[in-house]
Amino acid sequence: MKTVFSGMRPTGKLHLGHLVGALHNWVGFQATHQCFYSIVDWHALMGEYAQSGAIVPNIFDMAADWIACGIDPERSVIFIQSDVPEHLELQMVLACITPLGWLERNPTYKEQLREITSRDLQTYAFLGYPVLQAADILLYKANAVPIGEDQLPHLELTREISRRFNFLYKKEVFSDCEAILTPTPRLLGLDGRKMSKSYGNTINLADSPEEIQAKVKGMVTDPKRLRLKDVGHPDECNVFSYYRTFLAAREISVRAWCEGAGKGCTDCKKELADGIIETLRPIREKRVKLLAERGYLEDVLKKGAERARVKAMATIREVREAVFR
Repeated sequence: MKTVFSGMRPTGKLHLGHLVGALHNWVGFQATHQCFYSIVDWHALMGEYAQSGAIVPNIFDMAADWIACGIDPERSVIFIQSDVPEHLELQMVLACITPLGWLERNPTYKEQLREITSRDLQTYAFLGYPVLQAADILLYKANAVPIGEDQLPHLELTREISRRFNFLYKKEVFSDCEAILTPTPRLLGLDGRKMSKSYGNTINLADSPEEIQAKVKGMVTDPKRLRLKDVGHPDECNVFSYYRTFLAAREISVRAWCEGAGKGCTDCKKELADGIIETLRPIREKRVKLLAERGYLEDVLKKGAERARVKAMATIREVREAVFR
């Protein structure tokens, strides 16, 4: 079986973007791939070093969310990144061969420096986080990486680093991995920007029905529709994009009433909120039960790290043999 690797930073609650942009895909891979899914706490520390006390609680929240969404610990390796020390060892080797210019041109790095002003990201670690990301992927010799479209530059950088390693040390230790995008690679946030915990524009998997209703009520809609009698432009409306994702059976009727000014945006958003609430209800109920079983989650993560280290140590042996031969 081919190998898939992916990870998420435990920096807060998971949201709808994670669900449709990653988790749905992850669940499907379990039938066709060997799956390594990591809670990447070192990556979290790079941006949250001043609020690091929240990382551990977020780890268990994330593990519960993953399992509630269908990630099966029997079919997938679920583990905490820092429980596998080989991640940092490989990062060190790859950092030695990665030109600084490759990191400075990273568009995601530039975007986050520009958009995130609540904390100082001008650090050595944050600039170099794509190298750790490359180490995460290459450590398990992943053939495929399910990612959002905004992560494509990172995967290309991983390919460049792996090719440079093979060239420098005259040994094909690593091979290229492919990106697999979901049918909904990017779900915009409530304000029309990229959905991100850092921007505070998310609907979280753990949100209560009341919270979801309030958030959807405040969503940005069609900017050209100012009055009820104005015709709408659903293809330009962020709310309509959510119907496509979560209430596809309603898409045709919603388009008709929007373009014909049959209903107002308030009614449209109320129906959307009800649909999202029902979509998340089974996930929310299961995650509550899982969080009440802390011992079970700890056992899942411990066993996952043990399984991950078997593969990681084998890769590190190859790396050492190539570098220090």
